[in-house]
Amino acid sequence: MPRLLISCGEASGDLYGAELVRHLRERVAGLDVLGLGGDRLQAQGASLFAHVRDLAVVGLLEVVSHLRGLRAVFRRVLDEADRRRPDAAVLVDYPDFNLRLARELHRRGIPVIYYVSPQLWAWRRGRIHELYRDAGVPVTFVGHPLVSLVHPAADPLAFRRDLGLDPDRPAIALLPGSRPKEVAHNLPPIAASVDALRAARPDLQFVAAVAASLDPSVVRRGLRDRPVTVVHDRTHAVLSAATAAIVASGTATVEAALLGAPMVVVYRLSPWTYRLGRRFVRVPYYAMVNLIGGRRIVPELIQSDFTAERVRAEMLPLIDDTPARRQMQSDLAAVREKLGGPGASGRAADAVAPFLNGKNIDTSLLP
Repeated sequence: MPRLLISCGEASGDLYGAELVRHLRERVAGLDVLGLGGDRLQAQGASLFAHVRDLAVVGLLEVVSHLRGLRAVFRRVLDEADRRRPDAAVLVDYPDFNLRLARELHRRGIPVIYYVSPQLWAWRRGRIHELYRDAGVPVTFVGHPLVSLVHPAADPLAFRRDLGLDPDRPAIALLPGSRPKEVAHNLPPIAASVDALRAARPDLQFVAAVAASLDPSVVRRGLRDRPVTVVHDRTHAVLSAATAAIVASGTATVEAALLGAPMVVVYRLSPWTYRLGRRFVRVPYYAMVNLIGGRRIVPELIQSDFTAERVRAEMLPLIDDTPARRQMQSDLAAVREKLGGPGASGRAADAVAPFLNGKNIDTSLLP
């Protein structure tokens, strides 16, 4: 029986990993899948050693407090790899954990495929394909899996009505992050931004999109009695129905770009984590949309810049049909083009399947 070890430590990785496994099952008969992931990967028949809700940790100092648990999970994965001997391992993003895991699996002679490139460019200058070429690592570009996975609401105005919102009034989507620590840091200034925006524009409506990996009651408590509709596990529908969005930096910014939602990108970490981490960052932007576009397409309000007043100032020009809104929508369309066409998960499965079927494997580097 062909066996695949997969390691996903975050909600986005669980999504990408589940789609990869779905396509692999069409190519590899009797595939057995085991490893780390979330509800989506489990729904694809994977046997999980740990769940992403217990693995997703944000920040250097926050990781320290979880080291004992993470080490136990790490050892469990290696013990199971020794016992069950997978034919290959697919490690999805989550570099602090997965790069160490890759080294140990390589020592055991297990082929390792890294899906979603680690963000090497964030701390080392140079074009990504040059970094891999110089290291002698075979690499192929399959495109971004979200291109096929992001779908708008069938009828955005009807979706608003179903939520009890007025389809004729502007609606602002609130995306505080997909991990509990992200929400803990980002939700208070987002809530204050709701107050500031309501004072400037009483006609605004607000919808908080809660990630599938989170308990929506946490977001409801954080928003207190503010008039915000909370929606669980319907992020794409919310973004497609929104006039604009306040989005925590991360995968959600790519989802918003794919749906053409004008946005203000925000993020806040613990002060010590930010001070320690910023010295290693070697890129001019934090938001994926800006990194993909190679310039400032959406405003970034990070750490001390993330205040209610700054959010209000950046958001107000994006609500009505203004030149700023039209320019951002045009720039987001250009970002969508750079992400490649649909079918990334299928192409990734084509690359992984030979390792599981025992066929010849093309390890040539792309130019």
